[in-house]
Amino acid sequence: AGGYERRQPWRPAHRADVLARLDRDGLLPAITFIFSRAGCDAAVAQVLRSGLRLTTDEEREQITALVDEHCAGLPDDDLAILGYWEWVEGLRAGIAAHHAGLIPAFKETVEDLFVQGLVKAVFATETLALGINMPARSVVLERLNKWNGDRHVPLTAGEYTQLTGRAGRRGIDIDGHAVVLWSPEVDPAAVGGLASTRTYPLRSSFTPSYNMAANLVAQLGRPAARDLLGSSFAQFQADRDVVGLHRRVVANEGALAEFAAGMACDQGDFASYETLRTQLSQREADLSRAGAQQRRADALRALEELRVGDVIRVPHGRRHGLAVVLDPGISPLSEPHPLVLTEQRWAGRLSGTDFPVPARPLARIKVPKNFNHRSPVARRDLASSLRTARTESGLGARQVTPRRRQQAADDADIAGLRAELRAHPCHQCTDREEHARWARRWTQRKREIDGLNARIEERTGSIARSFDRICDLLQHLGYLTGKPPPDALSEAGRGLTRIWSETDLATAECVREGVFDGLGPAELAACVSAFVYEARRDPVAVWSVPSPLVGDRLADVQEVTGRLRALESEHGLSLTRELDPGFAGVALRWARGESLDRVLRSAQEEGTELTGGDFVRWARQLIDLLGQLGRVGDLSGTARASGGADRGVAGVAARAVTALRRGVVEAGDPSVVHNV
Repeated sequence: AGGYERRQPWRPAHRADVLARLDRDGLLPAITFIFSRAGCDAAVAQVLRSGLRLTTDEEREQITALVDEHCAGLPDDDLAILGYWEWVEGLRAGIAAHHAGLIPAFKETVEDLFVQGLVKAVFATETLALGINMPARSVVLERLNKWNGDRHVPLTAGEYTQLTGRAGRRGIDIDGHAVVLWSPEVDPAAVGGLASTRTYPLRSSFTPSYNMAANLVAQLGRPAARDLLGSSFAQFQADRDVVGLHRRVVANEGALAEFAAGMACDQGDFASYETLRTQLSQREADLSRAGAQQRRADALRALEELRVGDVIRVPHGRRHGLAVVLDPGISPLSEPHPLVLTEQRWAGRLSGTDFPVPARPLARIKVPKNFNHRSPVARRDLASSLRTARTESGLGARQVTPRRRQQAADDADIAGLRAELRAHPCHQCTDREEHARWARRWTQRKREIDGLNARIEERTGSIARSFDRICDLLQHLGYLTGKPPPDALSEAGRGLTRIWSETDLATAECVREGVFDGLGPAELAACVSAFVYEARRDPVAVWSVPSPLVGDRLADVQEVTGRLRALESEHGLSLTRELDPGFAGVALRWARGESLDRVLRSAQEEGTELTGGDFVRWARQLIDLLGQLGRVGDLSGTARASGGADRGVAGVAARAVTALRRGVVEAGDPSVVHNV
């Protein structure tokens, strides 16, 4: 009495309660959009735990029959690793998830059951809103923001309309219903704004590629192809943006004049004095950066020299202290990442960032030949040996990192710049620092103006100019002859027109260089997988490929693509991404006939997180690219005289496709795969 009632913290509505309410109001079937795969699976599990069931006995029998029909091609041995039984339990309750982590057979089953009204509630990622025929009576949005891979961002009006546009079944519902669940973060006015927006700006994402350039030159010739690209919608938008950029340049130039007046000094030319200060700061920063790079190189070199059983000291961080090397972690594709065991029994991989100073062996202890770092007993025994070695060798004392002499103290350029500064007339000005503040503003604004002018230059005719750079690079490599049509393309160029991939030129270059020659079907599949696979998260630092031959060829692939990226830089291009060999071991094992369970478990042990759906998607994309390699013909061009070696690669590629196309990869709709 006389006090105040404590407000209970807000909790989101239970998903089972939301579905039950929609069911009572006749608003099922419904799609609830959740912007993560794990969130969709967790939502299904949460509703099942609540005991909610949305189907009758008769509907459950129909569901079972349709599931058996859709999944008849799946091997029985693969069902457990795919989570088949848990998935069927949800379907029989009328509840399912839909996202890219599911294999195609599962997704197609969910879509069919939903359209027939047997599955009443689907928790889906936003990809369901794009091109899949699954209209619902209602759409539920739990949140109005999503993770874009970098941060949480609000939904745009276009995204909101795309998602809620699923509500309302043609010929069945008079109205569709979009339900936004309330939370303290939801602003009703903002929801109204999203729902009422009817026009959305279109932004072109068009950019020329190597394959596109080769095909345009083959069909139109280079001049006509350039004119065509210059009249594209993307170029129109780029040119229109230039007007706004020019206005910003004019405004900044007015401010630049004011800043110039503020830094005027009656002792002399302060602009030249500020230039000296800037050069001095830049030189000091360059020396500091060079020193850091040298220290990192020394640390990496020391890691490369470690052997199993070496006792080293981790100088800082959570793992600081003594550690024994279990595996040096040397890879031709990346920096060394040694696997170590600490005195505290922690086992894991370290990197160069853990060693600001080189890791020198302090002692050696014996590591059992078949040591399993995942075994608690094995870790305990080896950690005990490590502590014994510390005591016997006197390694307990903390090492002191020697201080390095500052390079700036010995640098002639820095000494000269400092002398010039002291001799400059403005150095003695009593208002020097006030002038310097105006000078810094002037420099910053001038940098902004230069950047805007560079963007104006870049966007004016940017699409056609990018096409010119691509053609120049292709001519440099021998894909274009430089002669008038129809001889504008070389034999290699004609092969490039048949490679439709984000990594088209890198793939063609590796074929020309003979990187794939002499490989068997499984090894070829492993190497080519690097051209299609991209990890959803940051790539693993050390790849474990169960084949020395594949490891060597992947190193060759990295060398070829590295040269290509350097050549692109010289031509002002950046089209070839860093290749990711994270699927190589998976492709190798699958092409050799190993089971899905073994393939996925091995991938997880090696640091590659894959769901069944991820595996099938990447395997099908790999099959697609291998099928293209079977059709490109001779790519020898000027790089090498193959003597039919390319046809050999084509034959091996055909056998690799056959080896990969089995089990879950073959089950479902195979229309996305090109036949060899």
